[in-house]
Amino acid sequence: MEKKGTIGVTTENIFPIIKKFLYSDHEIFLRELVSNAVDATQKLKTYASLGEFKGELGNVSVCVKLDKENGTITISDKGIGMTSEEIDKYINQIAFSSANEFLDKYKNDANSIIGHFGLGFYSSFMVSKKVEIITKSFKEGSEAVKWSCDGSPEYSLEPTTKEERGTDIILYIDEENKNFLEKVEIEKLLKKYCRFLPVPIVFGKKTEWKDGKSEETDEDNIINDTNPLWTRKPAELKDEDYKKFYQDLYPFSDEPMFWIHLNVDYPFKLTGILYFPQVKSNVDLNRNKIQLYSNQVFVTDSVEGIVPEFLTLMHGVLDSPDIPLNVSRSYLQSDQNVKKISNHITKKVADRLEEIFKADRTQFEEKWDNLKLFIEYGMLTDEKFYERARKFCLLKNSDNKAFTFEEYKTLISANQTDKDGNLVYLYANNREEQFSYINTARDKGYDVILFDGQLDVHMAGMLEQKFEKSRFVRVDSDTIDNLIQKEDSKEVALSDKQKENLSEAFKSQLPKIDKTEFTVDYKALSEKDQPIQITQNEFMRRMKEMSAMQTGMGFYGEMPNNYNLVLNVEHPLVKKIISDIEDKDKENIDAYAGENSNIRQLVDLALLSNGMLKGEALNNFIKRNMNSL
Repeated sequence: MEKKGTIGVTTENIFPIIKKFLYSDHEIFLRELVSNAVDATQKLKTYASLGEFKGELGNVSVCVKLDKENGTITISDKGIGMTSEEIDKYINQIAFSSANEFLDKYKNDANSIIGHFGLGFYSSFMVSKKVEIITKSFKEGSEAVKWSCDGSPEYSLEPTTKEERGTDIILYIDEENKNFLEKVEIEKLLKKYCRFLPVPIVFGKKTEWKDGKSEETDEDNIINDTNPLWTRKPAELKDEDYKKFYQDLYPFSDEPMFWIHLNVDYPFKLTGILYFPQVKSNVDLNRNKIQLYSNQVFVTDSVEGIVPEFLTLMHGVLDSPDIPLNVSRSYLQSDQNVKKISNHITKKVADRLEEIFKADRTQFEEKWDNLKLFIEYGMLTDEKFYERARKFCLLKNSDNKAFTFEEYKTLISANQTDKDGNLVYLYANNREEQFSYINTARDKGYDVILFDGQLDVHMAGMLEQKFEKSRFVRVDSDTIDNLIQKEDSKEVALSDKQKENLSEAFKSQLPKIDKTEFTVDYKALSEKDQPIQITQNEFMRRMKEMSAMQTGMGFYGEMPNNYNLVLNVEHPLVKKIISDIEDKDKENIDAYAGENSNIRQLVDLALLSNGMLKGEALNNFIKRNMNSL
């Protein structure tokens, strides 16, 4: 006999809420319904293992069928099915959840059960004008029933005919969602959300190319892998298995460097495989490559806030039943289980890197250029990771030799400590452009780190705070004697008038460079040191570099580049120029400088060594030198 009634909900009409507010993405209706079908199948398997179901399991695949002509999608399973009383309890009364009741009863034997049968069913009304359930319980003597609802609180429930146990959910797709009646769209969603579900998911038949066209075969098209790599024991797997799985996840990607196989049972359940990709430069392009699952059901690949920020650079899969399917990101960010998972992953990543470093340092150093961005990002954004990573984070010098922090400190302590007891770390960020400065430092017996990475300027600032009595200075930020002062600087014996005249003479020969300003400085170096050098203040340059990567620092980015034109007043060439212009006025100084080939040559050589001599100025320099041959 047909029964009619009103769905028991706490609001007058739940369907507008479902369509507009409860779910953010309409496409997840398929995830919910297929997951429910898998859940029902898993429950039957559990009953069978406990002896509470004695029949034949048979083929327990979940089938998804598309009927474009009739405008329907049908999701069928051969699971536990439902009686009319169970439909009343679990479908008509939204506040109940059969999964919770089931898990309470079989909590020691139901680890593989998804456990969200209930409200997820109503996601079907996001895309449907009518939904039907045709179901038959596995319980002996059960009769099949049909439930129907058109998106209003009213429903009908009546007896029907169904030979086998299980449930068919039939969706009559509404006009706004006709795109879901396209085979390619459903196939895409099944591969996205159901790719690794633990029960076979069948969508149509496999095809083969025959006589110049694609034809269907008699073989079921199973779209999922029911036993994905992360569910298996690491001892069973080889490197080739991990590499193949990575290629399956990310086709055409470079081979990963390393990986971590996670398998945690307490205090939370977590499995997964995380890969270290070959990260080289752009941080943002490599994010959102971790796929988050809950019992093999895809949840999201936007994991910011769920895992530490630096871990978003990793690739792979995380799976935990402690992460629910349908909750807000704010919930995930504040949930204690999620925080525990996040902390545990950070620890495992650090432990794995340290293990690789200790086991095969040569291999670790060879891959450092790819690992560097990932590790530095972690150290800059996660204090706990910094504490672990400082044991294996490397500093590479301009000779391409790698050192741990402690090893490098030992290397430079004797020679690179200034008169105030500060240890000075010299660095360059371009080996070729700063070659002359690196060479000058080497001549003094100093060592130079190569900081040519995207985050190195930030690392320099952080390490200055972490290392006791230490400074990081770029090798071209001052004269070498000033970078590591061993004694008080020798006083410059020039009058204000001499400095003013010298500044006028050299500034008059500087070419115009956009957004660039020069300040003339004077140092009393030795006669053997260079007569002129160009340096850039460490603090201002660092601020400008950081402003290019950090919001809120645009003020520094808009400022002109300021350079110091450092004149060695003890060099014979500079001394002669000082003498020649001592009694001249501004107009005569400019004329003298324009005719004096030494001044122009010194300025051009200093600019050339910094890669700043370009365009017309470079062309004139070449002509001048060709004419002097």
